[in-house]
This record gives sequence, C-alpha cells and structure tokens, in this order.
Amino acid sequence: MAEPALDTFPRLLLHHAKVRGDRPATREKDLGIWQTWSWSEVADEVRSLACGLAELGFKRGDNLAIIGDNRPRLYWAMTAAQCLGGVPVPLYQDAVAQEMTFVLENAEIRFAIVEDQEQVDKLLEIKAQCPQLRHILYDDPRGLRHYTQTGIQSLDEVMAMGRIHDRNQPDFLNGEIARGRPGDVAVMLYTSGTTGQPKGVCQTHGAFIAAARTGCEFDKLGPEDDILSYLPMAWVGDHLFSYAQAIYAGFTINCPESGDTVINDLCDIGPTYYFAPPRVFENLLTQVMIRMEDAGAIKRWMFHYFMEVARRCGAEILDGKPGVSVSANDRLLYVLGNLFVYGPLRNVLGMSRIRVAYTAGAAIGPDLFRFYRSIGINLKQLYGSTETAVFVCIQPDGQVKPDTVGPAVPGVELKFTPERELLIRSPGLFKEYYRNVQATAEAKDAERNCNDARAQLK
Repeated sequence: MAEPALDTFPRLLLHHAKVRGDRPATREKDLGIWQTWSWSEVADEVRSLACGLAELGFKRGDNLAIIGDNRPRLYWAMTAAQCLGGVPVPLYQDAVAQEMTFVLENAEIRFAIVEDQEQVDKLLEIKAQCPQLRHILYDDPRGLRHYTQTGIQSLDEVMAMGRIHDRNQPDFLNGEIARGRPGDVAVMLYTSGTTGQPKGVCQTHGAFIAAARTGCEFDKLGPEDDILSYLPMAWVGDHLFSYAQAIYAGFTINCPESGDTVINDLCDIGPTYYFAPPRVFENLLTQVMIRMEDAGAIKRWMFHYFMEVARRCGAEILDGKPGVSVSANDRLLYVLGNLFVYGPLRNVLGMSRIRVAYTAGAAIGPDLFRFYRSIGINLKQLYGSTETAVFVCIQPDGQVKPDTVGPAVPGVELKFTPERELLIRSPGLFKEYYRNVQATAEAKDAERNCNDARAQLK
C-alpha cells in the first residue's frame, strides 16, 4: 500500500512519529528544568487534543483562537485543529482585551485555547461582545480553580475526554486526517491593521509546506537542528520557523520558560538555527559592550584588539570565497581571536552552535550586521511577508552583503510595475483575505490560481 502524500501538517506529524518517534520534537523549560517530548509523544498529545475538541463539537471549517506565549500545547493545538479540518488563528498574547474583539468576531471564533488566567480574564471581559465564543480552554490552571463560568475548561479535561473518544471511535481521527487536502487553509494570520482593520491572511497547507521546503533545502535544515521558539506565535515568522519548518524537517523547537529568561534559555539550548529582528541583535551587543567596560584592563585590551582583527577579515573568512584576499598574518590572528575572544563571546550569546541565523522586519545597521558575521555567526537577511509565507528574498551563503536582502528564493519570480509596485509570483502566496473579497482582489491580480499568482505589495 502506497504511503500517503506528506502534503498536510497532520500527515507530516504522523510521518515523523513513525520514522523518528524517539527523537525530541518539543522542549519546554519549566521551573528551571527542561522537559522533552518525542515525536511519537507529540503525535499522541495532538491526537488526544483533537479528539477532545471533536467531542466538544469542533468541526471541519471551524476557526480556533490560540492565545499565549510559546507553549508546547499551544503549538500542538494548531495541529489538532488541522487534523479536524479546522483553522488555527493565533492572536498576539500582549494585546489588550478590546484589541482582540475584532479578530474574534471577524474569524467567527467559537473555540479558544489560551495559556493562562491572564488570557482567560481578557476573553471573559469581552465575551458579551463576542456571543459566538462558547468554549475557553486553558493550559495553565493556576488561579483558575474557582472560575465557574460556563464553557471554561482545562486542556487536561479536554484531552482526557479525547482519549475516551479515541478509544470508542479509533478510526475517527485517521479518517478526518485523510480528508485533508493541501489546498485547505492551514492557518489564519491577521495583519497588524496599521492602514485599517486587520485582515485575516488565509494560508494553505500547500503554501506553507512549499515555503518550509524552500527554506530547509536552501540552508540545509534537518532533523538534527534546534530552534528557540520565543517570538509571538501570531507572527508569520514564528509560524514558519517554529511550526512549518519544524514539522517539515523534523527538527526540535525549544520553548523558553518566560520572556524574561530567553537569553539564559538561549545559552542552555545553544540552537543551530535562530531568528531575531535587528533590535534583538542590537540589545545583545549592547549587553556585551557594557560587560566589557566592567572587565579588567587586560581583557578589555584583548577584546578590542581582536575585534579590530575581526572587523578587518572576519566576514571574509566566514564567507570562505576562493580568491578572497586575507593575509596569512590576519588569518593567524583570527585563529587566536577565535580561541580567546570570538568563541567565548559566541558561547556567552548562546550562539556557539548556530549554523544559520536570520534577521528581518527592519533595516539592520551595516556595522551591527558585520559585527556578528565577523565573529563567525552566519547572520543573513531575508525579505518576505505574511501574504507570501515569508520567503521572497534571502541571502545565499557566500553572497551576503549588509545593503541587500539577496535574490529571490528558488521558485519565486519578482518584477516591478511602472508605478514601482513589486509583483511577486510564489508557491507560498496566500489564498485569500478572510471574508474580504475586495481586499483579496486588490492584492492579487487576475492571473491568480491556487499556487501560481502575483501579489501586489505596496
């Protein structure tokens, strides 16, 4: 019997549970201790959660709000919804209650899975404005013991229901997964709404899997890689790097204990793959410079001396291009600098194992960009958007420059109109804006079809 095509995220999850079931899929730091779930364990958890949602009445075509910090069960909730033919709709966890009202109403949310009491309280505050919201399911039970409002349940209860449902109907979930198609909407990500009301960008399984495949093949990401998942789950970058690529390639996502412990957790894990906006890289460098000012005179001299060497030749040595002119003396000094300064510095930053790091979202200063590359961190820039499943342009190894985001990734076509609008044809192009035919027509031209279209990003 032929293997099913790996063209939806639930099928990819089942594939990893089968071929690398004992390998780590998800880690989370809780009370200072890293907890680990294998691929087979994650598949079991997703199965219980999906069946529990089905028992509550969640069905194909329903949208599931997901609100909270990066937590394993929130990521698993995305796959659970997809197993049933539903659509996860992550919201920004730091949004105030009233800011969530539009999305909850626009996406017709009946079910919400949230992290903790803070998010439960937000939804209760606006529940009168969102009468269709029937079920609020929470992950962390602290502070919620005495909440008696109808429709509030813990995920533990729901998953216990799901295990009973699965025992009674063992073929149910596999049948639902088999009904999934690559053209089905896999996730709805809302735009920021800076030029009007937010728009729900509907991305399909096929589009995000195509984007994940492109990125993994481009930078050779595989099951041995690790990423720290700390950026908002409602942001398209986190959904690509910490969800789509992780499930496509089978690498491990690591959820930090809290937003305050990200730097320490980064050092614990030592990820091989990393993304951060320019401000994060700038803050890390600022912390390094402050610590160096407090160091002894010999350490300060050594740091500044070898950083000057790195500025002269570090980026060129990292690129490793044939014919790059770096003197033998500088190469020797760089080796010594790597031993005494660059290596320890990468370790302090939690970047000693990084093979590839990305930055995007804003322009990064050339000096800041060169600093990281000069100490041996393969930092690259990329360009993309929610409507293109991120990847539009990226810098190939050996062609990294501070003033460009690189050429179009394989499979993406770019051109400008006479009005200097950028036209993008991409397999990662979004399907539509949810319930907004006019905005969809304005963003996609008449040539569009399922996976071959042009987006006008103004």
